[in-house]
Amino acid sequence: MRYSLFPGVALAAIALTATISGAQSTPPKTGSTVSPDGKQYRAQPLTREIYAADPSAHVFGGKIYIYPSHDVDAGIPDDDLGNQYAMHDYRVLSMDRVGGPVTVHPVAIDVKNIPWASKQSWAPDAAYKNGTYYLYIPARDAKGVFRIGVATSKSPVGPFKAEPMPIKGSYSIDPAVFTDTDGASYMYFGGIWGGQLQRWATGRFDPNAGDTDLKQDGKPALMPKVAKLTPDMKQFAAPPRAVAILDEAGKPLLGGDHDRRFFEASWMFKRGGKYYFTYSTGDTHFIAYATGTSPLGPFRYQGKILLPVQGWTTHHSILKVGNTWQLVYHDTQLSNRNHLRSAKMTELTFNPDGSIRTIDPFKK
Repeated sequence: MRYSLFPGVALAAIALTATISGAQSTPPKTGSTVSPDGKQYRAQPLTREIYAADPSAHVFGGKIYIYPSHDVDAGIPDDDLGNQYAMHDYRVLSMDRVGGPVTVHPVAIDVKNIPWASKQSWAPDAAYKNGTYYLYIPARDAKGVFRIGVATSKSPVGPFKAEPMPIKGSYSIDPAVFTDTDGASYMYFGGIWGGQLQRWATGRFDPNAGDTDLKQDGKPALMPKVAKLTPDMKQFAAPPRAVAILDEAGKPLLGGDHDRRFFEASWMFKRGGKYYFTYSTGDTHFIAYATGTSPLGPFRYQGKILLPVQGWTTHHSILKVGNTWQLVYHDTQLSNRNHLRSAKMTELTFNPDGSIRTIDPFKK
């Protein structure tokens, strides 16, 4: 995606960065704690062993597991469809406690072992039920259309075995699975631009529908999707439906409202009986949130969780660990390149009314 890594940096500096070639798929073992524009990072990368982006974090059996994309440098120039994000396998991170040592586990599954997938295994998520761990995988099928599939394992770190076909009725990217207190599980998904959600606006895939959005700034924005999962966690129990994100007047956010409208990176959690739907605004680089009283929505926009990080994309997850809430996110501190990102973690704080205090990824 053709956007600067640091909106406040002079164009000459960005151009110099862009000329750097030969970046490795393994991060440097040491690096500066100060960004190219002189800011101190709030948090440091969880690992320098691999590039780990789009981190979906969970607590299973009292231990923290993070399911990221595994970024690699395929030598593909940046473009608006995300072809430079050429990830092809997954490796799970684990830690016994917040701030503790991080283990990078062996490959959990490779796209070559997913029968229906051809390439680009993007941001995953995971779930657990009745002794089985489920890994939800978005990837392109043989026709280049993003679908979402599932793989299973008896271990949270894999190896995972993929189902032979993607989930029936699935499309686009960024699956996020939320299990409610009543045991029902839901998948939230979708992403515009390279995530192809705009090509499904009619309910059928239209390869000519455009590369970004509907280009209808005065009309309701494209919304993420949600579908309840079957008890075996492998299929949709009902067709996906739109997740309505509303403004303060109860009206759908508009396509031109780039500071608030949905772009990608759905994540759901529940706190105090309230459902928090969180997401990325994409080209304005915020992590935002909306709240509601049902896992199916509607959700009313509340504000920003995370201000823009270093790098074009912003993606996150939120989990409760003991008595604290943690935000897991990524940036490009170790690479200075959009497609080589590193996972980080910082504490999330709530106000007495349940609103979330906005986090600056750089120290003041």
